[in-house]
Amino acid sequence: MTEPVIVPRAEHPISRRDIDADALKVLYRLHESGYTAYLVGGSVRDLLLSRRPKDFDIGTSAHPYQVKKLFRNCWIIGRRFRLAHVRFGMKAIEVATFRKNIPAGSEAEPAEAPHAADAADLLIKHDNTFGTPEEDAFRRDFTINALFYDIANFSIIDYVGGLKDLKDGLLRCIGDPNDRFQEDPVRMLRAIVMASRLGFRIDEPVIKAIAKHRGLMATASPARLIEEYYKILRSGAAEVTFRALVEHRLLEPVTPEIQRGAKNVALWESLAALDAYRRKFESAPATLRNPILLGSLLIPLGLMPKKSHSTVDDDLDEDAGGNGEDGAEGGSPGGSEDPPLRLEQAAKAHKSRFKRPLKEPILKIGSLPIARGDTERLRQMLSLQSRIADLEMSPRAKRTLMHRGPFEDSLTWFEIHGNAPTVLEHWKGFIEALGPAALHPPAPEPGAPPADGSEPGTRRPRRGRRRRGRRGGFNKPPES
Repeated sequence: MTEPVIVPRAEHPISRRDIDADALKVLYRLHESGYTAYLVGGSVRDLLLSRRPKDFDIGTSAHPYQVKKLFRNCWIIGRRFRLAHVRFGMKAIEVATFRKNIPAGSEAEPAEAPHAADAADLLIKHDNTFGTPEEDAFRRDFTINALFYDIANFSIIDYVGGLKDLKDGLLRCIGDPNDRFQEDPVRMLRAIVMASRLGFRIDEPVIKAIAKHRGLMATASPARLIEEYYKILRSGAAEVTFRALVEHRLLEPVTPEIQRGAKNVALWESLAALDAYRRKFESAPATLRNPILLGSLLIPLGLMPKKSHSTVDDDLDEDAGGNGEDGAEGGSPGGSEDPPLRLEQAAKAHKSRFKRPLKEPILKIGSLPIARGDTERLRQMLSLQSRIADLEMSPRAKRTLMHRGPFEDSLTWFEIHGNAPTVLEHWKGFIEALGPAALHPPAPEPGAPPADGSEPGTRRPRRGRRRRGRRGGFNKPPES
């Protein structure tokens, strides 16, 4: 058993004022119910560095369903490891039971899961095994992420030397980095990202292990990796992080296009502009949506494909008799086709007009798939850039443009990459003059009368169909 370093409240800077109020509610209730409850992971690290944590995660001795009994607003999630999410509106506080430190490759498989074919495979597939706080600390990835804040006496608990590494600005693995990266290859990416964002040095054994095992990145989940890319782009340190990823050649197995495009100056200018916008805010703003992040990475490299027309209708029209030579060969000696054949071809041609076009293939960066919705939204944003730059538009045309779905994203893109502060100030002044409801009209209150003045709950009668006269212009005279 390792004796932890315990730092009392008087000797560290973390105050409860800096901890999220809802996270404190969860910590106090767990503690008052007789369970051990710690603030864990990156939140303790960031608080010690005087940074604002993005999330406040909690570790506890309570099992997931014991947590659920304490909180009505709790949901149990996860298959690989059961987690409790205690929800407060749109926010969720993650509560995890302390996990056991299991030797690599020997984790117990659930009964319904197939056993791994290769017994020597170190990849973690199941780790739903509970343990002690010490075991939980030693199973984490990096020392600076294994610090605990004890709500019982407000002290910091360190089992792995994370406080010293935090002071020295060193990113160091817990255990052998070769084993850690084989267990979860995404840890290599996280090591580079964390060191770049915090400005830390990377321990030499970690650098050597990354060089040895970077090919394993290709085995990681593409959905998980694309989310990691989006997190990097939202962090405010995208340029320095991607430069470090290129330096360690960690992009080659997953997105070789970005690795090859590292010599493109436009890429780094785009990421620098994105970082400058992000640093205006304390935390990532809601305006930094996925299409904007995606475009900042793809467009400088020329990786955004143009939308292609489907040729299905053309092919069907040709099959329906669009080729005159085929028709002459298949018709009568006088050059006219048989009536049944002509009717069949006409039916095919009519049907082809209503044929649904083929789905556009999913855009991919290397092996990472991009959601079609994000790709289409990016195209719409780019199509509005010339109209946003046009200051000669009438006020009515500007108001119409503002009510287009992608307008807000388009304006954010223009602010980041437009390099036209005069145009941006013009639009901000125009929107401000229209009032706060210009972009987001308030929803009508329940029971409020409709805008057209009709009685609430009543429907406007449908207008009857308009009768038309005969095609020849003959109308029946009115009866006398």
